[in-house]
Amino acid sequence: MITQQKNITIDLPGVVASLRKSREETHKIRHLGSIRELPSRKIIAEIIDELSAVLFPTHFGRPNLSDSDIDFFVGDTLNIVSKKLLDQVRLGQNFTRQTVDLNAQDLADKTESIVSQFLSKLADIRALIVSDVRAAYRGDPAATSISEILLCYPGISAAIHYRLAHVLYELGSYLLAKLISEIAHTKTGVDIHPGARIGEGFFIDHGTGVVIGETAVIGNNVRLYQAVTLGAKSFPTNAQGEVIKGSIRHPVLEDGVVIYAGATVLGRITIGTGSVIGGNVWLTESVPAYSNISQAQSRAH
Repeated sequence: MITQQKNITIDLPGVVASLRKSREETHKIRHLGSIRELPSRKIIAEIIDELSAVLFPTHFGRPNLSDSDIDFFVGDTLNIVSKKLLDQVRLGQNFTRQTVDLNAQDLADKTESIVSQFLSKLADIRALIVSDVRAAYRGDPAATSISEILLCYPGISAAIHYRLAHVLYELGSYLLAKLISEIAHTKTGVDIHPGARIGEGFFIDHGTGVVIGETAVIGNNVRLYQAVTLGAKSFPTNAQGEVIKGSIRHPVLEDGVVIYAGATVLGRITIGTGSVIGGNVWLTESVPAYSNISQAQSRAH
């Protein structure tokens, strides 16, 4: 049996006009009121892949590289990625209040400075990532090799993205840093704000559902399990009731802290060196060094 579909008349000009009115008048949200070309999420994802290949050429670049040609590969990839990065950083600066009013030459100089400083820090970034990989290998009895960890562990993928994004964030390329974090969030389920400060030997086991806020401070050799939240207990507001941007509101984890799955740690509190926070604990007060906090203890308190 064949049924005939009824023709539907759509007022396309009317829909277009109403959307224009929303964009230009009633619900205008353009940054500083004007149209600006945005950085490309697709190109930024390519940049991260290429930077990963620069840092670990045989794992993320070409597995058949030899000692005699590996430097040529790294140099060529750097040449390609630096040009892409210059363009994307420049576009991102259009949405940074500190640089939005710069003239073309000053903007170009600022962009070149950011990219130059970023590339000069790649060896330091690699050192931190290697410390994260070693921590994963030490901390996970199921790990069989360093290569397995680099290629297969979502927590390490999230850490690579974070390490790169954090340096860009520190250099003032805020929008690019946030885009990199969101790309990692989409890929791994781990949400790390690029403004967070994280020491060496950082390991997220399993990864999915971990959230780390902007002002969190994490020491060396810290391990988190899945679904851990390092968040804010409350958001301070100004006299108009608007949230104050940049306030210090996330936890401090000192060296050697371990937080098990599902734990929630909120507010500017300090988890002392070597402490262990059990699964599903809700914690809003500081604990001294070498504490062992269970769910039962947390509820009783």
